[in-house]
Amino acid sequence: MLDVRRLRLLRELSLRGTIAAVAEALAFTPSAVSQQLSALEREAGVPLLERTGRRVVLTPAGRNLVRHAEAVLERLEQAAAELVEARGGPSGPVRIGAFPTAARAVVPAALASLARRHPGLEPMVREIDPAEVADALRAGELDVALVHAYDLVPSPAEPGLSTEPLCTESMYLASPYPESSYPASPAPVPGGAADGPVVGRFADSPWITATPGTLCHTMTLRACGAAGFTPRVRHQVDGFATVLALVAAGQGVAVVPQLGTADPPPGVVLTRLPFRRRTLTAFRSGAARHPAVAAVTAALRAAVPKELADPR
Repeated sequence: MLDVRRLRLLRELSLRGTIAAVAEALAFTPSAVSQQLSALEREAGVPLLERTGRRVVLTPAGRNLVRHAEAVLERLEQAAAELVEARGGPSGPVRIGAFPTAARAVVPAALASLARRHPGLEPMVREIDPAEVADALRAGELDVALVHAYDLVPSPAEPGLSTEPLCTESMYLASPYPESSYPASPAPVPGGAADGPVVGRFADSPWITATPGTLCHTMTLRACGAAGFTPRVRHQVDGFATVLALVAAGQGVAVVPQLGTADPPPGVVLTRLPFRRRTLTAFRSGAARHPAVAAVTAALRAAVPKELADPR
């Protein structure tokens, strides 16, 4: 009989690439991970890993077993959800991950609703960049989380996770200039995006972006690239309230999502751009009916401004 805990380690190795990364994510030592995977190979009766120097890759049998492991883990999530449902309503801890904009604009109202409707539930919020959510959910560090994707930066499907659409926002160029005093429009860029005429006017301006490695940072780079230039980045800031304050101080221009434009400081001009950001709720595959997960996702949907809400 194959051990489910060892199957989970094999799945993590297929996603993270190294035994050291699996050990760090799941609070094991590398030697313990290696021992468990060796035990799984003995249970399977065929080689699952190929070791080449310091690297380990999955054999065809190992990759096939990971595919079955995904199905097994999903069914276990479904079973756990049904058992909790049979015991009654949602209760106990539920760990929620949210990126900063949603943590400010959506999560507080959702938590207030959960307190009224499900007083036995103990939500715990962790601010986290969407790029880190998949690993945190699969490792069991979170139960439900908010992630986002941009028209210019679509997010690939993540193994072992399911998502539901939550809301869609417009994107805005934030600048300290009224549109009448924008820099002259550059020549059209062949194949450029529809926002080129606006974004492209600021090719020579300093830019404010999110920190490298985030989707927001990549989105700004791609918006500028579609307009035919590489932005001259002066500041790297993740909080959009701070970004707008820097724009108001004349420190540069930035691309900001709609939820990040609430109460802009005087002197900030917002120009709508023709691409959008989509926010989704994410959870482990099979957990959609878990009472706590279902309660959180429902509360998040109810907390989204009606003009942004996505239909179910």
